[in-house]
Amino acid sequence: MRISIVIPAYNEEERLPACLSAVERELARASCDAEVIVVNNASTDRTGKVAKSFPWVRVVDEPRKGLVRARHAGLMAATGEIIANIDSDTMLPEGWLDTVLVEFESNDRLAALSGPFIYYDLSLMQRALVRIFYFFGYISHLISHHIFRTGAMLQGGNFIVRRTHLEQAGGFDTTIEFYGEDTDVARRISKVGRVKWTFRLPMYASGRRLAKEGVITMGLRYAANHFHTLVRGKPLTMTYIDVRDSSS
Repeated sequence: MRISIVIPAYNEEERLPACLSAVERELARASCDAEVIVVNNASTDRTGKVAKSFPWVRVVDEPRKGLVRARHAGLMAATGEIIANIDSDTMLPEGWLDTVLVEFESNDRLAALSGPFIYYDLSLMQRALVRIFYFFGYISHLISHHIFRTGAMLQGGNFIVRRTHLEQAGGFDTTIEFYGEDTDVARRISKVGRVKWTFRLPMYASGRRLAKEGVITMGLRYAANHFHTLVRGKPLTMTYIDVRDSSS
């Protein structure tokens, strides 16, 4: 089973090396059939050069800025049956690939798999608040996916899909800029296969957006867009703030 790890990157020259180093360690440990694609998404810094400095990485340029456009470009370039969508400021923990492969190999009906972020650079109190939001999100996932069958929950930046199921669901909706992109995929792909959320698939991620805009504010905004996308098919919030370490 071949897995394609797709990493959209917009002006991420500072954080991309840590992401790719973590991927490299996990690939060496798991020894699976895999490819890594970095989508250089209209970057104006050295993101593309940084990605190319890792010889085992394939770089795809997507000049139209947008997270979902970048995910789509990565999907089009990928050759794997399994598409792992992570972000350029995330880091794979040990055992992440093993969990992914076991889940997909043991269940042909599994269309998508996801787990939570562990925000390593937030305070203990902030991380506790995040866990509360995840708890309610998981309850919502169980109700919407297993009872009402109206959708599911995926964590953008830590979700894996089976290519055939994603294609059956219509692929990525490139009209979505940021909020609701994961819920949109979950809503559509849940109609053609099973979506599994598990706390056994954590991913280390930067909490810089939550720190900048506020954990509670962002939690409520994510929740509002999640439910709006489930019910109306489109996110509620159409604009977003770019959060980067540099002025770019």
